[in-house]
Amino acid sequence: MENNNNSVNRAFFSYLTHPKINFETHEPTEKILLLLRAHPFTQLYWIINSIIFFIISIFIPTILGSFLNFTQTLFINFFAFVAILSYILFNFINWYFNVGIITNKRIIDIDFTNILYKEITVARLDKIQDLTVKSGGYFEAMFDFGTIFVQTAGSDANVEFNDVPYPSDVVQIVNKLLSRKNGN
Repeated sequence: MENNNNSVNRAFFSYLTHPKINFETHEPTEKILLLLRAHPFTQLYWIINSIIFFIISIFIPTILGSFLNFTQTLFINFFAFVAILSYILFNFINWYFNVGIITNKRIIDIDFTNILYKEITVARLDKIQDLTVKSGGYFEAMFDFGTIFVQTAGSDANVEFNDVPYPSDVVQIVNKLLSRKNGN
């Protein structure tokens, strides 16, 4: 089933159809059909870790209060909160900027491995040989997310979208694009 409800899509912002965005290598005649990010469920580990770290940092002054003076405890709390907020910011940026884009001409995978390094992999539709969806496990089945592998011809780089929502729908959309491109 193809998910075309943009109001639901925007709430999770991990599966957007026809988004109004531009990117670095966007061509003027190119239409963006899908913008994909990792499913929000896959981000729970760092969100839960952040909450646990905040709770621990709140109780640090009560434990260390008898050993340290107020200034030292304040400095430790400040350092802990800055570290936790940096952890949250880094993980959010990593999720937000690691995207897959499907256009009417090509498939683009943008990966930020850290804040200073990015890798962009592009597969033109006429170079795509095979699409594979891997979705295994209880949570993948329950929340409908999986990994999509796009195999290209020759020595071109292969594209991989990790933990994207509605992987079957994505493959159907790409297959329709391929059949139009091939004239079938």
